[in-house]
Amino acid sequence: MTSNRWAIAVAGTIAMICLGTVYSWSIYTQPLIAAFGWSNTTTTWAFALAIFFLGVGAILGGRWQDRSGPRAVAVTGVVVWGIGNILAGLGTAHLGAWWLYLTYGVIGGLGLGLGYITPVAAVTKWFPDRRGLGSGMVVMGFGLGAFFFSNIMKAIPSFAAASREAAGILAGRGGGPAAAHLSPAGVDAVMNAFLIPGIVFAVLGGLCAAQVRNPPAGYARPGAVAAAAATGRDYPPSEAMRTPQFWMLWFMLFLNVTAGILFISNAVPIMRELTGARPAVALSVYGFIAVFNGVGRFFWGAISDRIGRNWAYILIYGSQVLIFFFVGGIHALPLVATLFAVVLLCYGGGFGTMPSFTADYFGTKYMGVNYGWILLAWGVGGIVGPIFVAFVKDHTGSFAGALPYIGFMLLAAAILPVVARRPGTAAAGPGERWAHLRLPRRAHAH
Repeated sequence: MTSNRWAIAVAGTIAMICLGTVYSWSIYTQPLIAAFGWSNTTTTWAFALAIFFLGVGAILGGRWQDRSGPRAVAVTGVVVWGIGNILAGLGTAHLGAWWLYLTYGVIGGLGLGLGYITPVAAVTKWFPDRRGLGSGMVVMGFGLGAFFFSNIMKAIPSFAAASREAAGILAGRGGGPAAAHLSPAGVDAVMNAFLIPGIVFAVLGGLCAAQVRNPPAGYARPGAVAAAAATGRDYPPSEAMRTPQFWMLWFMLFLNVTAGILFISNAVPIMRELTGARPAVALSVYGFIAVFNGVGRFFWGAISDRIGRNWAYILIYGSQVLIFFFVGGIHALPLVATLFAVVLLCYGGGFGTMPSFTADYFGTKYMGVNYGWILLAWGVGGIVGPIFVAFVKDHTGSFAGALPYIGFMLLAAAILPVVARRPGTAAAGPGERWAHLRLPRRAHAH
């Protein structure tokens, strides 16, 4: 097993790509509705449950890896995610929505959480000198999962044909639920789109996850002393969760997740509604812009090392506010795609910045379980955002009505990074409260 931190980061990134395919959920939405006569809400619950149980799995995995190391936890997580997909593909057509919820949502979601938390916690420890860059690189893989998977799936003839057939069925009945109409060949193609990738995730992801490990005791890097000194001390979860700062970070992640995942859960249908694009075109466009979810994790994580985590989150929120207010009235596909690419960039940026934010505030010794609890915000946001937008669609016939509410939410959310301060920092007056957000000077030579 390697001890090269870059090789470990790359292996963790590939494992994360396998897990991040959950963000391709919107490619399944219309085929499932057409196949089984489900509503948008019924279909979206499978994705929402997967993200919620990701949060639960992250707590369990964080505690497990803090006690036993990351390797077994990471391998278990990726394999369980694969098994959840395999079981979904084998049984959903016969057993219905509850089986998809149990396999893809609960089992797969727990695997996602176990597999996600371990590379993040481990790589953060390998990069004490550049926490934002290291954790951003690994979580970038999770964001890139949808980019790779969506582009692969659109190139598979049977699934592409099923998607076209489903789009035609839904267009003919106004997009609402009705009796199942998708052909048996189409249903088989959709089920195979769970089954076969699940096998690949378990094998490829498991091999890469087996390379993840913690650094040896006493591990240090040049430039890491200042970062460690800035953190102050390591907070066990029992102490961290009693601080207001912990819950500020929790809500900062929750609010950013709710905004971004609202779009991700129904990305292809939302783009088709706004622009009138054909299914293949919308799928191709989403397959391209999904890369920004991954890039944003690395980009904002690295940027936060330079300008500070607080400023990074202020900019992440601010970049999205106007988009959610006005994108519902825009119908040109290139412009809609560009705006949603920014949303994905910022959505990913929240995950690229939050691991180092957590390490800065509470240390790295208990990083697994502390960040696991923070990631429960992802799970809760994964319920609220997708179910809200699906509810609006089912009751109004349009996704667009949900978007301005998210703009107001993000505007209010920007208050949190303005007032957040590291635990143990003395209370500040109004002027000092802004001082910790100032850009760092670059005149120092090391």
